[in-house]
Amino acid sequence: MNEPEKKKELTDEEWRRRLSAEEYAVCRQGGTEPAFSGAYWDSKTPGIYRCACCDIELFRSKEKFDSGSGWPSFWQAVDPSKVRLLEDTSHAMQRIEARCAGCDAHLGHVFDDGPNPTGQRYCINSVALKLDSKEE
Repeated sequence: MNEPEKKKELTDEEWRRRLSAEEYAVCRQGGTEPAFSGAYWDSKTPGIYRCACCDIELFRSKEKFDSGSGWPSFWQAVDPSKVRLLEDTSHAMQRIEARCAGCDAHLGHVFDDGPNPTGQRYCINSVALKLDSKEE
């Protein structure tokens, strides 16, 4: 198992300068991009998906699947220590929020309706990711 990444901590103003308005709204304020609108929801390009905020490896394209949800979906993370899972009871729902362990960016949510072998669906906002197609 990999050592945990050193957490990237910036001030709110530093994040605002570094990120686009949409990246900031999703990653730093817990927003959600509209379904079927993000760059990666239907991407088949091989590579490693990294955190848009701190660049750590989060997901691999070989573990991505078409969930029909309109967001990129993965059945597992590169390493469980890279994604923090937190209880989310907002919007009168009970869900599991996925956050980047490297910088605490909101990524999306995890559901128990994914394919084998894990049965999980990491439903992730495209704007929270950047695809490194040179790696895999």
